[in-house]
Amino acid sequence: MKKPEMPPRERILAAINHQPTDRLPLDYWGVEEMTAKLMKHFGVHDMLGLAKAMDIDKIMGIDVPMIKEGRHGEWNVPSRKIALPDGSGHYWEPLGHPIGDCETIDEIEATYEWPTTAMFDYSTVKAQCQKWHDEGYAVDGGYLSLTYFYDAIRGTEQMLVDLAGEPELAEYILFKINEFASAHIRNILEAGDGLIDITQVTDDLGCQQGLLLGAAMTERYLGKYYAANVAMAHEFGAKVFHHDDGAVMELVPWIVEKGCEILNPLQWHLPGWDLARLKKDFGDKLCFHGGVDNQLVLPFQGKDEIKAEAQALIDALYCDGTGYILAPCHNVQAITPLENVLYMYGVAREYESQR
Repeated sequence: MKKPEMPPRERILAAINHQPTDRLPLDYWGVEEMTAKLMKHFGVHDMLGLAKAMDIDKIMGIDVPMIKEGRHGEWNVPSRKIALPDGSGHYWEPLGHPIGDCETIDEIEATYEWPTTAMFDYSTVKAQCQKWHDEGYAVDGGYLSLTYFYDAIRGTEQMLVDLAGEPELAEYILFKINEFASAHIRNILEAGDGLIDITQVTDDLGCQQGLLLGAAMTERYLGKYYAANVAMAHEFGAKVFHHDDGAVMELVPWIVEKGCEILNPLQWHLPGWDLARLKKDFGDKLCFHGGVDNQLVLPFQGKDEIKAEAQALIDALYCDGTGYILAPCHNVQAITPLENVLYMYGVAREYESQR
Protein backbone atom coordinates (compact mmCIF):
# COMPACT_ATOMS: atom_id res chain seq x y z
CA MET A 1 0.00 0.00 0.00
CA LYS A 2 1.30 3.43 -0.93
CA LYS A 3 2.20 5.61 2.05
CA PRO A 4 0.15 8.82 2.50
CA GLU A 5 2.01 11.77 1.01
CA MET A 6 3.71 14.01 3.54
CA PRO A 7 4.07 17.78 3.15
CA PRO A 8 7.72 18.93 2.96
CA ARG A 9 8.00 20.08 6.60
CA GLU A 10 6.57 16.83 7.94
CA ARG A 11 8.91 14.83 5.70
CA ILE A 12 11.99 16.79 6.82
CA LEU A 13 11.13 16.56 10.51
CA ALA A 14 10.37 12.85 10.23
CA ALA A 15 13.79 12.25 8.70
CA ILE A 16 15.48 14.25 11.47
CA ASN A 17 13.52 12.34 14.12
CA HIS A 18 14.39 8.96 12.54
CA GLN A 19 10.79 8.24 11.65
CA PRO A 20 9.76 6.63 8.34
CA THR A 21 9.17 9.03 5.44
CA ASP A 22 6.84 8.47 2.51
CA ARG A 23 9.73 9.16 0.13
CA LEU A 24 13.33 10.34 0.15
CA PRO A 25 13.49 13.99 1.34
CA LEU A 26 15.27 16.36 -1.06
CA ASP A 27 16.86 19.72 -0.30
CA TYR A 28 18.71 22.32 -2.37
CA TRP A 29 21.68 24.63 -1.76
CA GLY A 30 23.06 26.80 -4.53
CA VAL A 31 24.87 30.04 -5.30
CA GLU A 32 22.64 32.87 -6.48
CA GLU A 33 23.55 32.41 -10.15
CA MET A 34 22.52 28.75 -10.09
CA THR A 35 19.32 29.57 -8.27
CA ALA A 36 18.55 32.24 -10.89
CA LYS A 37 19.13 29.70 -13.70
CA LEU A 38 16.74 27.25 -12.05
CA MET A 39 14.10 29.93 -11.54
CA LYS A 40 14.38 30.98 -15.18
CA HIS A 41 14.14 27.35 -16.32
CA PHE A 42 10.92 26.81 -14.36
CA GLY A 43 9.49 30.28 -14.94
CA VAL A 44 9.26 31.15 -11.24
CA HIS A 45 10.45 34.15 -9.27
CA ASP A 46 11.06 33.09 -5.69
CA MET A 47 12.23 30.17 -3.58
CA LEU A 48 8.70 29.02 -2.82
CA GLY A 49 7.91 28.78 -6.52
CA LEU A 50 11.18 26.98 -7.16
CA ALA A 51 10.62 24.43 -4.38
CA LYS A 52 7.15 23.66 -5.70
CA ALA A 53 8.29 23.47 -9.33
CA MET A 54 11.15 21.11 -8.45
CA ASP A 55 8.96 19.15 -6.00
CA ILE A 56 11.61 19.29 -3.29
CA ASP A 57 11.48 19.73 0.48
CA LYS A 58 13.56 22.91 0.65
CA ILE A 59 14.38 23.92 4.21
CA MET A 60 13.55 27.63 4.21
CA GLY A 61 15.70 30.29 5.85
CA ILE A 62 14.61 33.53 7.47
CA ASP A 63 16.13 37.01 7.35
CA VAL A 64 17.02 39.12 10.37
CA PRO A 65 17.80 42.59 8.99
CA MET A 66 20.68 44.61 10.34
CA ILE A 67 19.73 48.16 11.33
CA LYS A 68 23.16 49.47 12.32
CA GLU A 69 24.52 51.75 9.60
CA GLY A 70 28.14 52.36 8.70
CA ARG A 71 29.36 48.77 9.09
CA HIS A 72 30.28 45.98 6.70
CA GLY A 73 27.99 43.37 8.23
CA GLU A 74 27.88 42.64 11.93
CA TRP A 75 31.59 41.81 12.08
CA ASN A 76 32.58 44.90 10.03
CA VAL A 77 34.62 42.98 7.44
CA PRO A 78 34.94 44.95 4.18
CA SER A 79 34.72 42.89 0.99
CA ARG A 80 34.59 43.21 -2.77
CA LYS A 81 32.83 41.34 -5.53
CA ILE A 82 35.19 39.14 -7.58
CA ALA A 83 33.98 37.81 -10.94
CA LEU A 84 34.83 34.25 -11.94
CA PRO A 85 37.19 34.08 -14.95
CA ASP A 86 34.53 32.55 -17.21
CA GLY A 87 31.94 35.15 -16.25
CA SER A 88 29.52 32.55 -14.86
CA GLY A 89 29.33 34.03 -11.38
CA HIS A 90 31.10 35.86 -8.60
CA TYR A 91 32.32 35.63 -5.03
CA TRP A 92 32.60 38.19 -2.26
CA GLU A 93 36.17 38.22 -0.95
CA PRO A 94 37.33 40.05 2.22
CA LEU A 95 39.58 43.07 1.73
CA GLY A 96 41.05 42.63 5.20
CA HIS A 97 40.37 41.49 8.75
CA PRO A 98 39.49 44.19 11.30
CA ILE A 99 41.58 42.73 14.14
CA GLY A 100 44.05 40.83 11.95
CA ASP A 101 47.04 42.96 12.99
CA CYS A 102 46.18 43.34 16.67
CA GLU A 103 48.72 41.76 19.02
CA THR A 104 47.06 42.18 22.42
CA ILE A 105 43.66 42.14 24.05
CA ASP A 106 44.06 45.81 24.97
CA GLU A 107 44.73 46.69 21.34
CA ILE A 108 41.59 44.87 20.20
CA GLU A 109 39.50 46.59 22.87
CA ALA A 110 40.85 49.98 21.84
CA THR A 111 40.25 49.59 18.10
CA TYR A 112 37.33 47.22 17.47
CA GLU A 113 33.59 47.58 18.09
CA TRP A 114 32.16 44.15 18.80
CA PRO A 115 28.67 43.51 17.40
CA THR A 116 25.63 43.61 19.66
CA THR A 117 22.05 42.43 19.34
CA ALA A 118 20.94 46.10 19.22
CA MET A 119 22.20 46.13 15.63
CA PHE A 120 19.33 43.84 14.50
CA ASP A 121 15.57 43.96 14.02
CA TYR A 122 13.94 40.74 15.19
CA SER A 123 10.36 41.96 14.79
CA THR A 124 9.51 40.03 11.61
CA VAL A 125 11.00 36.66 12.58
CA LYS A 126 7.76 35.07 13.78
CA ALA A 127 5.80 36.21 10.73
CA GLN A 128 8.44 34.79 8.40
CA CYS A 129 8.37 31.47 10.22
CA GLN A 130 4.59 31.35 10.17
CA LYS A 131 4.55 32.03 6.44
CA TRP A 132 6.79 29.04 5.74
CA HIS A 133 4.83 26.80 8.10
CA ASP A 134 1.59 27.81 6.38
CA GLU A 135 3.16 26.85 3.05
CA GLY A 136 4.22 23.52 4.54
CA TYR A 137 8.01 23.98 4.77
CA ALA A 138 10.49 23.55 7.61
CA VAL A 139 12.25 26.66 8.90
CA ASP A 140 15.97 27.14 9.55
CA GLY A 141 16.75 30.17 11.72
CA GLY A 142 20.11 31.25 13.14
CA TYR A 143 23.73 30.52 12.24
CA LEU A 144 26.42 30.26 14.92
CA SER A 145 29.94 29.34 13.83
CA LEU A 146 32.71 30.46 16.18
CA THR A 147 35.67 29.65 13.95
CA TYR A 148 33.99 31.09 10.85
CA PHE A 149 33.48 34.39 12.64
CA TYR A 150 37.00 34.22 14.12
CA ASP A 151 38.41 33.65 10.63
CA ALA A 152 36.45 36.63 9.31
CA ILE A 153 37.78 39.14 11.82
CA ARG A 154 41.27 37.71 12.33
CA GLY A 155 42.18 35.72 9.18
CA THR A 156 42.75 31.97 8.89
CA GLU A 157 46.50 31.96 9.47
CA GLN A 158 46.34 34.24 12.49
CA MET A 159 43.43 32.28 13.97
CA LEU A 160 45.45 29.06 13.82
CA VAL A 161 48.52 30.80 15.26
CA ASP A 162 46.40 32.13 18.12
CA LEU A 163 44.90 28.74 18.92
CA ALA A 164 48.30 27.03 18.86
CA GLY A 165 50.45 29.65 20.54
CA GLU A 166 48.38 32.44 22.10
CA PRO A 167 45.75 30.65 24.19
CA GLU A 168 44.83 33.64 26.36
CA LEU A 169 44.21 35.80 23.31
CA ALA A 170 42.32 33.00 21.55
CA GLU A 171 40.11 32.40 24.60
CA TYR A 172 39.31 36.10 24.81
CA ILE A 173 38.36 36.35 21.11
CA LEU A 174 36.19 33.22 21.27
CA PHE A 175 34.47 34.49 24.41
CA LYS A 176 33.67 37.81 22.77
CA ILE A 177 32.43 36.15 19.58
CA ASN A 178 30.21 33.77 21.51
CA GLU A 179 28.95 36.52 23.79
CA PHE A 180 27.31 38.21 20.83
CA ALA A 181 26.55 35.18 18.64
CA SER A 182 24.82 33.21 21.38
CA ALA A 183 22.71 36.20 22.42
CA HIS A 184 21.82 36.84 18.77
CA ILE A 185 20.63 33.26 18.24
CA ARG A 186 18.68 33.36 21.51
CA ASN A 187 16.88 36.50 20.30
CA ILE A 188 16.05 34.80 16.98
CA LEU A 189 14.74 31.70 18.73
CA GLU A 190 12.72 33.78 21.19
CA ALA A 191 11.27 35.86 18.37
CA GLY A 192 10.40 32.68 16.49
CA ASP A 193 8.18 31.66 19.40
CA GLY A 194 8.59 27.92 18.85
CA LEU A 195 8.24 28.07 15.06
CA ILE A 196 11.93 27.64 14.22
CA ASP A 197 12.48 23.97 13.42
CA ILE A 198 16.24 24.00 12.86
CA THR A 199 19.12 26.21 13.93
CA GLN A 200 22.79 25.93 13.04
CA VAL A 201 25.56 25.39 15.59
CA THR A 202 28.41 24.75 13.28
CA ASP A 203 32.02 25.25 12.23
CA ASP A 204 34.31 24.40 9.33
CA LEU A 205 36.83 22.23 11.16
CA GLY A 206 38.02 20.13 8.22
CA CYS A 207 40.10 20.49 5.09
CA GLN A 208 40.63 18.19 2.09
CA GLN A 209 42.93 15.80 3.95
CA GLY A 210 41.87 15.92 7.61
CA LEU A 211 41.08 18.22 10.50
CA LEU A 212 42.24 21.82 10.83
CA LEU A 213 42.26 21.41 14.60
CA GLY A 214 43.05 18.26 16.54
CA ALA A 215 40.32 16.69 18.63
CA ALA A 216 41.87 17.86 21.91
CA MET A 217 42.17 21.44 20.71
CA THR A 218 38.63 21.38 19.36
CA GLU A 219 37.29 20.30 22.74
CA ARG A 220 39.50 22.73 24.64
CA TYR A 221 38.40 25.81 22.75
CA LEU A 222 34.91 24.94 21.49
CA GLY A 223 33.51 22.21 23.73
CA LYS A 224 31.93 24.40 26.41
CA TYR A 225 30.38 26.72 23.84
CA TYR A 226 28.89 23.85 21.86
CA ALA A 227 27.36 22.31 24.95
CA ALA A 228 25.73 25.62 25.95
CA ASN A 229 24.55 26.62 22.47
CA VAL A 230 23.11 23.21 21.60
CA ALA A 231 21.28 23.19 24.94
CA MET A 232 19.91 26.66 24.14
CA ALA A 233 18.57 25.46 20.78
CA HIS A 234 16.88 22.50 22.44
CA GLU A 235 15.36 24.84 25.03
CA PHE A 236 13.35 26.38 22.19
CA GLY A 237 12.51 23.05 20.54
CA ALA A 238 14.87 23.53 17.60
CA LYS A 239 16.93 20.72 16.08
CA VAL A 240 20.64 21.44 15.70
CA PHE A 241 22.13 21.40 12.20
CA HIS A 242 25.93 21.01 12.12
CA HIS A 243 27.72 21.93 8.88
CA ASP A 244 31.35 20.84 8.72
CA ASP A 245 33.25 20.77 5.44
CA GLY A 246 36.08 18.43 4.64
CA ALA A 247 37.52 15.19 5.98
CA VAL A 248 35.88 15.30 9.43
CA MET A 249 34.80 11.67 9.91
CA GLU A 250 36.97 11.30 13.02
CA LEU A 251 35.20 14.27 14.60
CA VAL A 252 31.71 12.77 14.23
CA PRO A 253 31.68 11.17 17.73
CA TRP A 254 32.42 14.61 19.21
CA ILE A 255 29.63 16.18 17.15
CA VAL A 256 27.22 13.53 18.43
CA GLU A 257 28.42 13.96 22.02
CA LYS A 258 27.66 17.68 21.86
CA GLY A 259 24.05 16.96 20.91
CA CYS A 260 23.98 17.96 17.25
CA GLU A 261 21.25 16.14 15.31
CA ILE A 262 21.81 16.86 11.61
CA LEU A 263 25.20 16.43 9.92
CA ASN A 264 26.08 18.17 6.66
CA PRO A 265 27.65 18.27 4.04
CA LEU A 266 29.15 14.72 3.97
CA GLN A 267 32.12 15.16 1.63
CA TRP A 268 32.42 11.39 1.57
CA HIS A 269 35.01 11.14 -1.20
CA LEU A 270 37.63 12.69 1.09
CA PRO A 271 39.95 10.61 3.31
CA GLY A 272 38.46 8.84 6.33
CA TRP A 273 34.80 8.86 5.32
CA ASP A 274 32.88 5.57 5.39
CA LEU A 275 29.15 5.88 4.63
CA ALA A 276 28.22 2.40 5.83
CA ARG A 277 30.01 2.89 9.16
CA LEU A 278 28.54 6.38 9.48
CA LYS A 279 25.02 4.97 9.26
CA LYS A 280 25.74 1.93 11.42
CA ASP A 281 27.50 3.79 14.23
CA PHE A 282 25.66 7.11 14.25
CA GLY A 283 22.45 6.62 12.27
CA ASP A 284 20.34 6.47 15.43
CA LYS A 285 21.67 9.83 16.61
CA LEU A 286 22.27 11.82 13.42
CA CYS A 287 20.18 12.66 10.38
CA PHE A 288 22.49 13.00 7.38
CA HIS A 289 22.06 15.88 4.94
CA GLY A 290 23.80 16.46 1.60
CA GLY A 291 26.42 14.16 0.19
CA VAL A 292 26.13 14.66 -3.58
CA ASP A 293 29.61 15.82 -4.55
CA ASN A 294 29.83 19.26 -6.11
CA GLN A 295 33.59 19.51 -6.41
CA LEU A 296 33.84 16.95 -9.22
CA VAL A 297 30.67 14.96 -9.88
CA LEU A 298 27.98 17.64 -10.32
CA PRO A 299 30.03 20.27 -12.20
CA PHE A 300 32.30 18.08 -14.32
CA GLN A 301 30.87 14.59 -14.75
CA GLY A 302 27.85 13.12 -16.50
CA LYS A 303 24.70 11.16 -15.88
CA ASP A 304 26.36 7.82 -15.16
CA GLU A 305 28.49 9.31 -12.39
CA ILE A 306 25.60 11.33 -10.94
CA LYS A 307 23.41 8.24 -10.91
CA ALA A 308 26.09 6.19 -9.17
CA GLU A 309 26.62 8.99 -6.64
CA ALA A 310 22.94 9.23 -5.73
CA GLN A 311 22.49 5.47 -5.56
CA ALA A 312 25.48 5.00 -3.26
CA LEU A 313 24.19 7.64 -0.85
CA ILE A 314 20.64 6.28 -0.82
CA ASP A 315 21.76 2.69 -0.34
CA ALA A 316 24.01 3.61 2.59
CA LEU A 317 22.11 6.39 4.36
CA TYR A 318 18.44 5.77 3.51
CA CYS A 319 18.58 2.00 3.87
CA ASP A 320 16.02 2.09 6.70
CA GLY A 321 13.71 4.60 5.02
CA THR A 322 14.62 7.54 7.24
CA GLY A 323 17.48 9.64 8.61
CA TYR A 324 18.73 11.04 5.29
CA ILE A 325 17.98 14.19 3.27
CA LEU A 326 19.58 14.09 -0.18
CA ALA A 327 21.09 17.37 -1.36
CA PRO A 328 24.27 18.70 -2.93
CA CYS A 329 27.11 18.56 -0.42
CA HIS A 330 27.39 22.36 -0.54
CA ASN A 331 26.13 25.23 -2.67
CA VAL A 332 25.83 24.13 -6.31
CA GLN A 333 28.33 26.30 -8.15
CA ALA A 334 27.58 28.59 -11.09
CA ILE A 335 29.66 26.49 -13.51
CA THR A 336 27.51 23.39 -12.90
CA PRO A 337 25.38 22.36 -15.91
CA LEU A 338 21.70 22.92 -15.20
CA GLU A 339 20.84 19.50 -16.59
CA ASN A 340 23.12 17.84 -14.02
CA VAL A 341 21.27 19.46 -11.14
CA LEU A 342 17.88 18.44 -12.50
CA TYR A 343 19.10 14.92 -13.23
CA MET A 344 20.40 14.53 -9.67
CA TYR A 345 16.92 14.98 -8.24
CA GLY A 346 15.18 12.96 -10.92
CA VAL A 347 17.45 9.95 -10.71
CA ALA A 348 17.44 10.01 -6.90
CA ARG A 349 13.65 9.99 -6.75
CA GLU A 350 13.34 7.30 -9.42
CA TYR A 351 15.92 5.02 -7.83
CA GLU A 352 14.47 5.39 -4.34
CA SER A 353 10.95 4.61 -5.57
CA GLN A 354 12.10 1.39 -7.26
CA ARG A 355 14.01 -0.05 -4.30
